[in-house]
Amino acid sequence: MDHATRIKRLRFRAHHRGTKEADLMIGGYFDAHHAGWSEAELDWFEMLIEEQDVDIMGWAIGSLPCPSAWEGVQMQAMRAIDYVAIPR
Repeated sequence: MDHATRIKRLRFRAHHRGTKEADLMIGGYFDAHHAGWSEAELDWFEMLIEEQDVDIMGWAIGSLPCPSAWEGVQMQAMRAIDYVAIPR
């Protein structure tokens, strides 16, 4: 699959998680960071979104211990949660 198609597919999957909260967190993270990702970082995200939303969100907000497979620079960026736009 070419790069543009892969990005479109990942964007859709990141924003259509099943709950508004997951859409905002996971989709917002993708939107804020994907442009600078390498192929390896895209691979990481693609594997991450196969996990359950409740787990991803728990790892990001610190309510669940994060497995070592997901720890690293990208999870640290997800933990910042400064990418979630809050409508007022």
